[in-house]
Order: sequence, then structure tokens, then C-alpha cells
Amino acid sequence: MEERNKYTFGLSSSSGGFSFGNVSTRPFGGSVAQPATSTTAGTIDDLGTVTTVTSAETKSLFALPGRDLSGVFSNRKKTSKSAARPELKSQWRDVKWTEEQKTSLMKTVSSYKPSCEEVTQARILLLGPVSSGKSSFISSVQSVFSGRVTNRAMVGSSSTSFTKKLQSFKIRDQKGEDPNGLVLCDVMGLGDGEMTGLTLHDILSVIKGHVPEGHKFSPDQPVRSETVGYVKRPSLKDKIHCVAFVLNASKVLTYPTGLSTTFQQLREHISDLGVHQVALLTHIDQICKDTAKDVSQVYKSLLIQETMKKAGALLGMSTSYIVPVKNYSSELDLDVNTDVLLLSAVDHILQYADLYFQDSTPQHTGLKLDKIEV
Repeated sequence: MEERNKYTFGLSSSSGGFSFGNVSTRPFGGSVAQPATSTTAGTIDDLGTVTTVTSAETKSLFALPGRDLSGVFSNRKKTSKSAARPELKSQWRDVKWTEEQKTSLMKTVSSYKPSCEEVTQARILLLGPVSSGKSSFISSVQSVFSGRVTNRAMVGSSSTSFTKKLQSFKIRDQKGEDPNGLVLCDVMGLGDGEMTGLTLHDILSVIKGHVPEGHKFSPDQPVRSETVGYVKRPSLKDKIHCVAFVLNASKVLTYPTGLSTTFQQLREHISDLGVHQVALLTHIDQICKDTAKDVSQVYKSLLIQETMKKAGALLGMSTSYIVPVKNYSSELDLDVNTDVLLLSAVDHILQYADLYFQDSTPQHTGLKLDKIEV
């Protein structure tokens, strides 16, 4: 199991963008970084230390309640193209690409039960820019368990977010019965303009369990106690137990500068809630021709490895928390290698969700103090 709990956070209130006043940071181990400017690109070593190139532009992508996010994601020229790069002789992560491994992973995920008796399912919130592949990931995971490619979550193709509401998807077996211990929660993409937008306040309200299922987000109507269906006293089962950031590999180099600030603001506040975070790197087939032909080549691709490092710098996160995935899009049939990669990502997420439950469960030392007679 990979080393965990070395979160690198950053963002003081002086860094621009959305201001929160004095914010306390409680990382899960490791040190706290407080950069004064946003980051655009950089490298990250095996210890999770981020080296970044700073930019004078530090505008956050978050909208204040009542403000729209129009124009945040500019129409930048796409420079990332599918390209062939030298491959490594061996995988930089050990994965078995077999039918047996797929079956083993399916059993692991299907039999998963939270370590906390108070809840029966782990709620995972997917967060990412528009067109990052959040809804496609949900549909792809469901496809693996359904035994055929299916579009469980509605997927759009425009530059604006297709998802407008909070939607929770229980992953079910091939017969559509017996949901496992995983619930994937979808919300609109970050940076969506038009008539809607997602605020930091609303994101944190979802994580805290206040937002009712099906709530439609609007920048001028933030979630508050007067909101219809508002959960005033959420229990552990209402809350989010792990956050998975989703990034499009083909856009990592062209995301707006302020997105790094946005992610670091998010990570700092989500960490304060005691929720662990991981990341999914989607659309890997669009940046590597060899992986597009054969998904099992993903961990031999230097290009994908480099892109993961850049994604880590963007998020302020060690690459040990990031996993690449390929979602089903135009395919009609399942592929074993694609399934193994998707299931490995789900297993990765559930491990961090379980850390949340372990942290939430009262620990009993078993020590007894004898009465001292004086």
C-alpha cells in the first residue's frame, strides 16, 4: 500500500481570489505550504514536495454567492495532441492485466463495507472542471458491474456543465440489484458559466451533508437553512467521506492559471473537515497513442507519467494520490484492461474513504486506570 497522509496544502487569504479570512489548516501529516501566488505548472517528487512556477495571475475560479462564473474558462488554444513517446521497459506501477485480476477487484469492491457501523455506504464526491469526465467515470464504473457499456449518468459534450444537480449513484450488480458499499456523487463542473455556477460555500455544504439529493445549484441562490430539503443536522451517512478530483489529461497544460488557486482553496477547506482527497486523471487515451491502442501500456508511458506529475503540481498533491483512468465513450463492448484500470481507481478511492471512517470512529485504548488510594 502506498504511503498516505502527506497532503501539501497552500493558499493564504492574501493569495487573491476568494477570501476567507484566517483559515486554519490541518493536513493529514506532512507540512503546510502557504504560497502567496498561484501555480501554473511544475514538478512533484516522490515525497510529495511540489516545485512550481508561479504566476502573477492569482484569480480564483470560485464565485461568491450571487456572482456568476461566466468567462472563467477561456477559449484557449488546445496544444495537447495524442503523441507517441518512448516507453519504459517495465511498469512504474505494478498492475496485472488479466481477467483474474478484474474478477478479484470486482469482488473487493462488491464486498466493501465501511469500517464504521453507523453507515453502510461510502459517499464519494467527484469534483472537477467542465468536461473533465466525472459523469463518464460514474457510467464507466457502472458499466463494469453491469457487464455492458451503459450511460448511467447523463453525459454532455458542450463546454458548459451538463450536470446541474446533486446526483448520487449507487453502483449495482448486473441485474440492477444489490448495490455495493459505494455511492458516487456528481455535481456540476467547476468554472461553469451561463445561468448557473458552483460556489465554494455550496461545495462545502455538500461535503458537510446539508444539501438534499436533487438540489439544483445556482450562483445567486446559495445553499442555506431556508433551502428546500436542507439537512440541518446531517448524520455521518449524509456526509461526503472522500473527495476525488477529476482532471482531463489532454487539458492539464491549458487549464486557466487560477484553477491551481481554486484547487488549493478547496483542498485546504476540505482537509479542515477531515475528508481525504485523491485524484483521477481521465482521457489518457487522448494524449498517448500507445495507450489508446492498448490500455495496459498506461504505466509504461513516459508522457502519462509526466502529465500526472503536472496534474499533481496543479492540485498541490503527491502523485501517489493520483490514478489514471480511461472512461468508456464510443465503445460498445467492455475491455478487460480498461475495466482493471477503472476498478483499481475505485479500490484506491475506497481505501481513502475508509481512512475517514477510521478517523471518525472513537478509539478505545482499553487502558484501565486503577484507583489510587492516598
